[in-house]
Amino acid sequence: MNIITIIGILASICTAISLVPQLIKLLKEKKAQNISLLMLAVLFAGVGLWIYYGILKKDFIIIVSNSFSLLVNAMLAGLTIKYKTKE
Repeated sequence: MNIITIIGILASICTAISLVPQLIKLLKEKKAQNISLLMLAVLFAGVGLWIYYGILKKDFIIIVSNSFSLLVNAMLAGLTIKYKTKE
């Protein structure tokens, strides 16, 4: 494994886990008033395009990391909608 691949893997991991702290905070506090659904929608579209790009390039790292990001983003969006309706 060369240095370029390692950098790509590390970048993918950082990007993939970037919303996990926000998700944990939302689960603990059950308050979503400061989370932008528009931001999540744009991020969802971007991650979806990255997955498609990864499929076209046949790049497993891009596909897996962005699929995880998509899952976290979807969970965050779902919980945001759930908790915003309760407020």
